[in-house]
Amino acid sequence: MTPPIRWALCGLVTALSPGHPEFPPAAVPSPPATLAFASRRDGNWEVYLARAPEFRPVRLTTRPMQDRFPLWSPDGALLAFGSQVNGDHWELWLMSRDGSDPRLLSPSVVAKGGRGWSPDGREIVLESRRAGNVEVLVVRADGSGERNLTQHEAEDRDPAWSPDGRTIAFRSDRGGDADVYLMARDGGDVRRLTDTPGVDGEPAWSPDGKRIAFVCTPEGHRDLCLMGADGTGRRRLTTEPSDEFHPAWSPDGTRLAYQAVRGENYDVEVLDLRSGTRTRLTSGDGYDGQADWAPDGTALAIISDRDGTDGLYLVDAATGAATRLAAHPALDPDWTR
Repeated sequence: MTPPIRWALCGLVTALSPGHPEFPPAAVPSPPATLAFASRRDGNWEVYLARAPEFRPVRLTTRPMQDRFPLWSPDGALLAFGSQVNGDHWELWLMSRDGSDPRLLSPSVVAKGGRGWSPDGREIVLESRRAGNVEVLVVRADGSGERNLTQHEAEDRDPAWSPDGRTIAFRSDRGGDADVYLMARDGGDVRRLTDTPGVDGEPAWSPDGKRIAFVCTPEGHRDLCLMGADGTGRRRLTTEPSDEFHPAWSPDGTRLAYQAVRGENYDVEVLDLRSGTRTRLTSGDGYDGQADWAPDGTALAIISDRDGTDGLYLVDAATGAATRLAAHPALDPDWTR
């Protein structure tokens, strides 16, 4: 049954600006939490890392075009990233944690497309337009064995590994409507998990692998929905006439952070799945988004233009108190231990 809208509107917390006299700054994740991100502090988009609690940025890439979209391997030893060749042509690269040994993994990826490491760290799943339409590909971390998993004339997007590494959830319009599907790690045993009007996509696995949060559009705008990993027990989590998308599970699996859009305002909100309470962590007039949970679940890294440029902020997951981490334009935060 769809939860009533009453609970979905309670518990809003206004985000606080850095240095607010009545509140502490954002909670700092416990070391050795390390944040990778893209920054233009040196004139070109490059990949940086910063370690808690000091968060001093260290530049990792020096390529002439843009380097963005860092993605940590499960053990934190490697960083995959997107590197621009020209225009919309991007490649997938890999480097060591200290920026050494950069190497090409895949010659063509969708710049902002979904991608993710397998839980065992052996492969990376990604989106590519190499076949003329968007397909889901996988490549080994050593750069070998790239293969097309979907091989379909439909658009196949949003790949997401299950926590046990056996299956991949993805979005496809092969059934005439965009729905969430499941396939085996090798691309076989494709199963359709959703079959309702509108677009279903952006599947996100719970840490225990038992549930999948996803974006649904039962009334035309984007809402968050939840279902079991087998597609059963579907329920709608948000109901108001706004857009909610980019669901991200907290490390303990009790909360969902997501992007909320009302008119021209982009905010970050957190939904507690135990109580149904929604907490609005940001409330400015501009953009707040790209939220990524710190490993201990105490805070989120976000991108915000509250000070006139896309800055990197640390936001307390309980109060919304915010601390600016980087004064220069930044994007694409991703945490690891």
